Amino acid sequence: MKTLYIVRHAKSSWEYSGIEDIDRPLKKRGIKDAHLMSKFLSKEISRPDVFVSSSANRALHTAVIFCENFEYPLSNLKIKRQLYSFSDGYLVKTVNALDDGFNSAIIFSHDHGINSFVNKFGSKPISHVSTCGVIGIKFDEKHWKNIKKGKTFMIEFPKNHK
Repeated sequence: MKTLYIVRHAKSSWEYSGIEDIDRPLKKRGIKDAHLMSKFLSKEISRPDVFVSSSANRALHTAVIFCENFEYPLSNLKIKRQLYSFSDGYLVKTVNALDDGFNSAIIFSHDHGINSFVNKFGSKPISHVSTCGVIGIKFDEKHWKNIKKGKTFMIEFPKNHK
């Protein structure tokens, strides 16, 4: 059995002109939501075996907050530039490439790719994963490379915890 948690980065800021999209920071609301969701999740689930984040500032900052609240060593956080993609292709490749020694993983990525992934691999249709939303999917597989349709067992959004 493999368990995957997909987290869409928290709310980012558009207030800075002239910076690249990959460098956009989190808004104050995003930081609060990341703490809210990671504190909630850390009480509900066992700490995932591996944390993997897109290299985009907003995803990485979200991942760092989750690491802090799960007491996961920042030195073990895996950063994947290819997750800075808005299609599910690199998300699928990242999941398929996870070490089979990890039975659970949490991945921080972006809109569109996440929406496509959770609808393709999960069992419940989700029209839109909001910022800092967390989706949990269990796969009845021994190897990450073999995942197909899984069972969606968690759909959590910040608005449900305020």
